[in-house]
Amino acid sequence: MSTILDLCPGGLLLAKPTETEPEYRGTEADSEELRQRIKADLLQYQKTVVEDKEHRIIGFVAGYGAGKSRTMCAWTVLCALDNPDTLGVMFAPTGPLVRDVVIRTMEDFLEQYEITYEFRASPLPEFRLLLPEGPVTVLCRSMENWSRIIGLNCSFICADEIDTSKIEIARRAVDKFLGRLRAGKRRQLGLFSTPEGFGILYSMFVEEGHKPDRALYKGRTADNPYLPPDFLDAMRENYSPQLFKSYTEGEFCLLTQAAVYPEFDRHLNRSEQNRPTEQDSLFIGLDLNVDRCLMAVCVPQADGIHVIQEWVARDTPGVIERLRQEYQQWIDHGQLVVCPDASSQNRSSKNAGISDFGLMKQAGLRLQTQASNPFIRDRVLTLNTLILNAKGERQLFVHPDCKLMLRGLEQQAYDQATQQPTKGDGGVDDLSGQMDALGYACWQLRGIKPWQTGSTGWSVY
Repeated sequence: MSTILDLCPGGLLLAKPTETEPEYRGTEADSEELRQRIKADLLQYQKTVVEDKEHRIIGFVAGYGAGKSRTMCAWTVLCALDNPDTLGVMFAPTGPLVRDVVIRTMEDFLEQYEITYEFRASPLPEFRLLLPEGPVTVLCRSMENWSRIIGLNCSFICADEIDTSKIEIARRAVDKFLGRLRAGKRRQLGLFSTPEGFGILYSMFVEEGHKPDRALYKGRTADNPYLPPDFLDAMRENYSPQLFKSYTEGEFCLLTQAAVYPEFDRHLNRSEQNRPTEQDSLFIGLDLNVDRCLMAVCVPQADGIHVIQEWVARDTPGVIERLRQEYQQWIDHGQLVVCPDASSQNRSSKNAGISDFGLMKQAGLRLQTQASNPFIRDRVLTLNTLILNAKGERQLFVHPDCKLMLRGLEQQAYDQATQQPTKGDGGVDDLSGQMDALGYACWQLRGIKPWQTGSTGWSVY
């Protein structure tokens, strides 16, 4: 039973006729009965999402038809049941999506479970859920106006399709949302979306690594048994492999452009090593520039090349200082080799009389390079072969601490105009420069593969 409040032509709120005023106060047992009815109709992966009361931030990425919107409505009502006499908010990217998706889906959900509610359409839409242990108001707002929740004390907030919002806007909004969770017993932020490339959900739940206050759940289209049998086949016919993977399996993929390293998988190409042993040899890929130098620290092992660290230095003296500080033992024993950008042989990042190469040789560093850099396509081919070859072997492994490296391997795309990998802006957060550094090291290592013979000796210089 619902009460609908609409604006009449004169601007006054009119209530459509209903039966007698509902008696909504009930008992804890009534609330628990409603909880169980809702959970009983959910699929297992949906139930896992709505039952998580441990984490402050809940993320749910799902393919089309996986029941994301229904999960969000169930989560909202269950949060409301746990927080009587409080305030919650449901967000969507735009006003039309608030009206056409959030409100309609929520109305259908409330009607299905015979939850008494009032709905106010203007000046801004909101639900008032008349629950057994007390009413809960749920505001419906657009992400375009996320800043307007200032001053509200909420128990829960959710955002639908948040990955479609620009990442900088979504980040600011999430920070604001978290600052509003001040009421009730179950204070949570729920972020629901079909993955759209590498947006806010990827940044918060994957790039930032595991954090104790958050959890990410996934739902696949194929896991919903109620979809038409030809639904997935139709999607295969109409979507590229990357789009299909994203929109049916809930995976984060590069959608807008062709990926340079399409087979890289941060889980399958993961290294657990972030420090070298005394027996290890180190190969330092180095991209030298006037205002910043990027380093990739690579260690050959029996199973392949492990990238254990990445650094940014201001100039060549900064590179030397960092290597001496971290790896003097390996330098002293001839176990460290620098693989620099060949174009820097006659250039100085300090605009001094001696070249970058000269400075490093004076410092006792061993250099391995060629007269000129390999073609970009050859470096890309080398990396892709190490990432995954035709035999199904993975021979390049990256430690999770190498965040720029991981971003570059996952997100670097081909420029549609030049058909070359996209360039960065030259700053310290330069993905292309970091990938160049990795490429120089792997290019030098491509012809000697101790992981195929079990050898760990590197007497090639």
